[in-house]
Amino acid sequence: MKVDLTVNGNNITADVEDRTLLVHFLRDVADLTATNIGCDTTSCGACTVLLDGESVKSCTVLAAQASGHEITTLEGLAPNGEMHPVQRAFHTEHGLQCGFCTPGMVMAIVSLLKENPHPTEEQVRNGLEGNLCRCTGYHNIVRAALVAADVEKVTS
Repeated sequence: MKVDLTVNGNNITADVEDRTLLVHFLRDVADLTATNIGCDTTSCGACTVLLDGESVKSCTVLAAQASGHEITTLEGLAPNGEMHPVQRAFHTEHGLQCGFCTPGMVMAIVSLLKENPHPTEEQVRNGLEGNLCRCTGYHNIVRAALVAADVEKVTS
């Protein structure tokens, strides 16, 4: 099956099996490995990307379903090497430990802040539901989201 996606601003056309998941397309065809494969059951959120600006778990979307749409991965947040405000906040607020969940967390927060630029702590925690971290206890991740929201207010 031929699919045509715009990934991080680049058009990628490829022939794939019709059962190819978006996460495998991104990793194996587009060679973008920040999107992690965690559970294949939508439980962990490590594979979260933006599909037309909305966060989705790419382990539950077929590449064919995404054909004709725009995908943004973690790599696409910093096209010129300058970190996105959410990435910068994760760095300054120590919002990661092992880092496996980080790409999905960052993408979920980018989507959350697009929908709600001024979230409360409770709204951030609710917005991260479905993204699991086994290392951090979420405190620094939530703080990073709130710091990024403040940065976005200043730069918007």
